[in-house]
Amino acid sequence: MSRRRRAEQRVVPPDPQFNNVELSRFINRVMQRGKKTTAQRITYTAFEIIRDQSNLDPLEVFQQAMRNTTPLVEVKPKRIGGATYQVPTDLRKNRSEALAMRWLIRGARGRKGVPMRVGLAQELQEAARGEGSAVRRKEELHRMAEANRAFVHYRG
Repeated sequence: MSRRRRAEQRVVPPDPQFNNVELSRFINRVMQRGKKTTAQRITYTAFEIIRDQSNLDPLEVFQQAMRNTTPLVEVKPKRIGGATYQVPTDLRKNRSEALAMRWLIRGARGRKGVPMRVGLAQELQEAARGEGSAVRRKEELHRMAEANRAFVHYRG
């Protein structure tokens, strides 16, 4: 049990272009070394690429991608009697959202040979269609949780 007080949740202002808080958090996660303007430029350019390629609203594509990659459960290792079990646990909204964003950004950065804005646009479009590396990570996590459902009584 931690002796420190509970960390207070910071209020993130909505992003300037779409006035969306979730997108603002996503831009903050894209950001590296405190370069927020660069992160915004990457994200908004990726949105323009999505608009040009698919003629869809990029914010809708982003939200669909987030819905398709947000996990509901995860497995946490728990040591019981000398054995370590992977115990499935339900996720809070902010944790599952953070995982989804992390997977989308990691998938975009993992695309070698293309600029980040292009990789991000591709990853978001694939995730919105239910494909891509981020969606695979979610499905893999859900499969692990399903396989270890027998240990759910160790949760807590």
